[in-house]
Amino acid sequence: MIDLLTQAPVIQAPMVGSLSPLVIAVCAAGGLGSLACAALSPDQIRREVVAIRAETAAPFNLNFFCHTPPTADAAKDAAWLDALAPYYAEADVPLTAARRGGGRNPFDEAACEVVEELCPPIVSFHFGLPEAALLTRVRQTGARILSSATTVAEARWLEAQGVDAIIAQGNEAGGHRGMFLTADSDGQPGLFALLPQIVDAVTVPVIAAGAIADARGVRAAFALGARAVQVGTAYLLTPQAGRSALHRSAIHAARDEDTRLTNLYTGRPARGLLTRFMREQGPMSTLAPAFPLATGAVDPVRAAFEAKGRDDFSMLWSGQAGGLAREQDAGVLTQHLLAEARRWQGA
Repeated sequence: MIDLLTQAPVIQAPMVGSLSPLVIAVCAAGGLGSLACAALSPDQIRREVVAIRAETAAPFNLNFFCHTPPTADAAKDAAWLDALAPYYAEADVPLTAARRGGGRNPFDEAACEVVEELCPPIVSFHFGLPEAALLTRVRQTGARILSSATTVAEARWLEAQGVDAIIAQGNEAGGHRGMFLTADSDGQPGLFALLPQIVDAVTVPVIAAGAIADARGVRAAFALGARAVQVGTAYLLTPQAGRSALHRSAIHAARDEDTRLTNLYTGRPARGLLTRFMREQGPMSTLAPAFPLATGAVDPVRAAFEAKGRDDFSMLWSGQAGGLAREQDAGVLTQHLLAEARRWQGA
């Protein structure tokens, strides 16, 4: 794994909604592009990988979620829909438009078959690791395996399972917390506290993730022992990221204090920019169904407001460094970050 991280010490974070154009741009610039697969069907994953390999021979990463699908809870679903009913009325959307399910797939037999078929160089996981039999099959393809840790205990557990590198995800990071041994998001350390403690606790390479958006963040991460950095929010304003005008506008206006952890959109804590929905119903709510079931009831309202050019209910995922994101090409951003990382590799 060290050889791959030496070759590509800047990893583009997998982000649902960003597809092969971003992966290709990052890989072409010398970084490691990542494709978020949790919201894609097996056929969609195949098409995206075909597109990536048509443009670059560089290594890339396929990322999957490892959550356990929750048991259906009719009472919980009904209470959630009751909480959302006034918004449905405001948006003039019938309650019957609410969907079941959340559109986020766990790593299962079908996903494993796709990995075996495509043999990606790197496979990463969020929310721990898949069951042992599936993990063994992934390893047998020759893929290097990464996973996220939000605490030292999670990092030690991942090393014990034989991962090739660990992503230390600080509290500052945008999107879903990768936590899997705890449900206490309040106790999750920031990256500057978490990273050196994980580096001291494990022997495998550690990748830093959380509010790294420019050369200064890269420099700090390497000084604390990281062998590579994973960057997400800084890519959101690149043309290859495929973000909506509403999301881009919100990132442009973002300040350091504008994000919160919320479970309203999916049922699991994720960091995003404050919205009306988060202010009025959360940002954390005991009413939200378990991940990923909260999404199905929120989506019709979100879509109705977005059709009117409003982000009241939009998923505006962002890390705390959203204010550092800039309008630039993804390849140019990657090259800037790589230049700093390679200076530290030679130090």
